[in-house]
Amino acid sequence: MADDATEAAKKRLAEEREATEKSRQDFAERMKGKPTPTQEENDLAALGAHITEHEEDGSGPDPSLTKTAEAKKPAGSYQTRQVTPGRPATTHRTGE
Repeated sequence: MADDATEAAKKRLAEEREATEKSRQDFAERMKGKPTPTQEENDLAALGAHITEHEEDGSGPDPSLTKTAEAKKPAGSYQTRQVTPGRPATTHRTGE
């Protein structure tokens, strides 16, 4: 019975170590490149410089920004109200 508990603990410890290592590898992958803005850009901005473009940080293009958003076309057509040019829209007043 104690052997079963020991084996289960060893198995769980191995799984936790594997998960920790995978987490470290994922973190290292995400941390490649350099920060934007860089320290030099921060220093220049503190001295009054206007930074319009940041240095490339090495991460490549943002995948969420590579495709231009486009509105979906309506499935059917619909009627809109239109006013004939040259004629003002009529308003109905009561009580006058």
